[in-house]
Amino acid sequence: MQGTIATFDPDTRAGTLLLDDGSELAFDADAFQRSGLRLLRLGQRVEIETEVTGDVHRVGIAGIG
Repeated sequence: MQGTIATFDPDTRAGTLLLDDGSELAFDADAFQRSGLRLLRLGQRVEIETEVTGDVHRVGIAGIG
């Protein structure tokens, strides 16, 4: 699933993204940590992996493994 970063707090390492269907989805610091990234920019395109519950498991850069 892909979306665009809507908010990101570098202190808490959590934020929200806007999915392609227009809905918003929050991600926590653990999901960001699993990405191996240092920061995210507003408007940045990302891919997400979700749990069965719908919670975000991992946030990563779209198109990069």
